[in-house]
Amino acid sequence: MTVPLVGVAASLALVAPPGVAAASPALGGPPHGQPAAKVPVAEGYGGAVSTVDLDASKAALSVLKRGGNAMDAAVAAAATLGVTEPYSAGLAGGGFLVYYDARRGKVISIDGREKAPQAMTETSFQENGAAIPFADAVTSGLSAGVPGSVAQWELALRRYGTFSLKQALQPAVDVASNGFTVDQTFYDQTAQNADRFAAFTSTAALYLPNGAPPPVGSVFRNPDLAATYRELGRRGGEWLYGGRLGEEVIATVKRPPVKPGSTRVVRPGLMELSDLRAYRALERPPTKVGYGPMEVYGMAPPSSGGSTVGEALKILQALPKVGLHEYLEASRLAFADRNKFVGDPAYVDVPLKELLSDGFAKERACLIGDVAMPNPAAPGSPDGSYAGCQFEGTAVPNGDPAPAKGAEGQAEKPEGPETTHLAVTDRWGNVAAYNITIEQTGGNGIVVPGRGFLLNNELTDFTFGPAPGDPNLPAPGKRPRSSMAPTIVLKHGRPLLAIGSPGGATIITTVLQILVNRYEFGMSLPDAVAAPRASQRNAAATQAEQAFIDRYGAELTARGHTLTLVPGPPVGEIGAATGLEFLGKGKVQAVAEPSRRGGGSALVVTPARP
Repeated sequence: MTVPLVGVAASLALVAPPGVAAASPALGGPPHGQPAAKVPVAEGYGGAVSTVDLDASKAALSVLKRGGNAMDAAVAAAATLGVTEPYSAGLAGGGFLVYYDARRGKVISIDGREKAPQAMTETSFQENGAAIPFADAVTSGLSAGVPGSVAQWELALRRYGTFSLKQALQPAVDVASNGFTVDQTFYDQTAQNADRFAAFTSTAALYLPNGAPPPVGSVFRNPDLAATYRELGRRGGEWLYGGRLGEEVIATVKRPPVKPGSTRVVRPGLMELSDLRAYRALERPPTKVGYGPMEVYGMAPPSSGGSTVGEALKILQALPKVGLHEYLEASRLAFADRNKFVGDPAYVDVPLKELLSDGFAKERACLIGDVAMPNPAAPGSPDGSYAGCQFEGTAVPNGDPAPAKGAEGQAEKPEGPETTHLAVTDRWGNVAAYNITIEQTGGNGIVVPGRGFLLNNELTDFTFGPAPGDPNLPAPGKRPRSSMAPTIVLKHGRPLLAIGSPGGATIITTVLQILVNRYEFGMSLPDAVAAPRASQRNAAATQAEQAFIDRYGAELTARGHTLTLVPGPPVGEIGAATGLEFLGKGKVQAVAEPSRRGGGSALVVTPARP
């Protein structure tokens, strides 16, 4: 049954546009039994995948059909996204992966976050005692972190996969060699980056053929990347982490291939080959919070995704009613604590257990009243000594929503649609939720000459400073704080849902809002994903999509909230979620965006019960 909506929740329940929950697609269309167009919802058996891109979803599905498991398919999809979504993902980036291992009945996570070079210090993004302009840092060698994706792929496959790296990379090799059709999103993202892409000879040659973005409908091939993936599959990660490919990455970071005559000032980076040799992907315990009868697993620090989503859920669970006002206020408080306490745990003593404790959540929930709190909310004291308050009739989700009907510091940096997320499951019940990124859309804008991939600008996720005591200041070898929030929900120890999104710090609020839509407001997962979004990150104004403002602005304004249209590009769009829901008896619903970021691609191995 659905949790009853109480008070404002009833009047502000999110309703997705009609017709969003599309019928499950048949997989019999051309070519070779694969669908010819993206569809956002699919239901079936034997495995399922959801990504933002049809080619990446096909890559994962091909692995599942060949007997690979969810981890094999996740790596194959991630590598393919490095071809078709190269401005959001790639082998020179990093990511966070949350994985349910069905054989052991256990959730694990793998940290492939990029690291700062050993030469980076707290003041590396400062000049004359002040932070350098953010725009100057973005397009530079200085912003490139030591990449983690390849090490993450190898660790994931070695411990949980069945394919070799060479096998997992083959679908991406095929797409890079044969090409993919340029869509409006790829064209728009290229055009938005055209000025900085034009400043580098290698980038302009690849992504601005004839001096302009590839036209929509044209076929884009990347033979350099195909060759790079082939060689990587043959040689393994050592080729990057200390071998010839690593030498080429270092040369590009330290001497960016700036086009002769360009007036752009491009700062060289600090990365050395020794930094690549020292890099390790890490398996970490995930975050875990109880949420009614469910357990919500996420990514622990250095990501703030699991801690912030988890804390907000615990705050909401401590309240007597949950509506959009409460959602925004819980997010505000959780972000105040995120900014104060969360950083790389190798450098910062993160009070994670207390941030996710019932006592701390109840103490924070006491601050939520009938009107919006003054901005900014102060961080709490997760010290183990809490003075909670008493609410009557506290409501908690029951984890069994109605079935689908037709299924303190510096100013916040600009947020965009950078990063991507995929979700995949297999016939054995393994589940992967995987965020991958090169940070800004287009990374640092620099393609490694002859290799076909962009470098990341992940180090801009650090606080530039000066900011004494900030847990996210740069340091040698430190991993910058992330907002990536790949999330897996279990009920009675079995997978119930997997969800994640791109979008900078709005990743956290997107995942949180989808969970609130699903389990507090009783929406189907397709409706929960499609519903209009708002993002409150302890700021004076809540950023929101226009449809959200139109529908709920007056009521929320009356309660003291200030809503403003989320900036772009693309203007007015928050996130691009992908997820899975487990419907019982082996049936899975794969769900992607119906329209954001051009819409996503949901596929299943077979729509009919075997």
